Amino acid sequence: MSDLKRGLSEAVAAAFAAAGLPAELGRVTPSDRPDLADFQCNGALAAAKTARRDPREIAAGVTATLAADPRLSAVEIAGLGFINMRVSDTALSERANEIAADPRLGASVVEARRRILVDYAGPNVAKPMHVGHLRSSIIGEAIKRIYRFRGDLVVGDAHFGDWGYQMGLIIGAVMDEDPFIKALVEQLNGRNQPVSAEEEKTAFAALHDRVSLEDLDRLYPLAAAKGKADIEYRERARRMTAELQAKAPGYHLLWRHFARVTKVALERDFHALGVDFDLWKGESDVDDLIAPMVKELDAKGLLVDDQGARIIRVARQGDKRDLPPLLVVSSEGSAMYGTTDLATVLDRERSFDPDQVLYVVDQRQADH
Repeated sequence: MSDLKRGLSEAVAAAFAAAGLPAELGRVTPSDRPDLADFQCNGALAAAKTARRDPREIAAGVTATLAADPRLSAVEIAGLGFINMRVSDTALSERANEIAADPRLGASVVEARRRILVDYAGPNVAKPMHVGHLRSSIIGEAIKRIYRFRGDLVVGDAHFGDWGYQMGLIIGAVMDEDPFIKALVEQLNGRNQPVSAEEEKTAFAALHDRVSLEDLDRLYPLAAAKGKADIEYRERARRMTAELQAKAPGYHLLWRHFARVTKVALERDFHALGVDFDLWKGESDVDDLIAPMVKELDAKGLLVDDQGARIIRVARQGDKRDLPPLLVVSSEGSAMYGTTDLATVLDRERSFDPDQVLYVVDQRQADH
């Protein structure tokens, strides 16, 4: 089903062609001034340059041809030669009836099916969601459904935040509060052998009874505030994050428990909103890709040493404002938010080979 804009574009293109001008100049767009018109065409101005004629004269010829089109109640020339079009009530009524009678409501199926990945919601382990997550979730779910309705192969990924500095914060907070958990974690960290399946089962059972999502929701804001105010506490959290990413057995087991209880609750809450994900890949899922990726970035001369950390300078000459660098490796040697996102790009290319990836994020992440 052809929409009004496309149909009018064809009519305006024919009018330009009848005047001996390129048909492609007849492109119709929604009006910049909806108080004056529904659609507009600026082709007369472009035609005037090549034909060396008055743009209003060209526009007058086009509007004369369009005056008899029953879909238009008015065709007028504005300014230097803008063509403004107002759609007739009859055309709007006919269009509305066409859409109402169409099982697909006027939406055509794409000619070639594309592989689309939508990254949205972005919940975090052990951190309560806020209104920004709600906005991203609803917009992302809508985009995913629209692309699927058009016939594309679409995958929705929650992109679980589970591998950064906040993990060190919450691990330290839980250990500070519960001596039993602290002893268990330190005992596992002090061993030179992996945790057995039976030991894991016993440990998870103990953690289930001692650390709930409510505990994590309560402790995280306190730990985050203390991390901002207490340099020593913050540095300890960073060291714990680096050791977690190095797979210290105690930290890793405790982290897995956090991820489990958080995901169960999030899936329940998202489903209640009508939001369901095909993938719950976390930042941790690309951990094995980070070391070779960093090595490749280094070999290409893209990494710069800066105050003990390793960064990529993304600012370019001519930028209208300063752009901060991308922090790839922290001074403690841990992966950062940007690091896991770069590795996630690689993972998606290899595992899904998308034609397009859409990120639904807060405006504050626009630079990232």
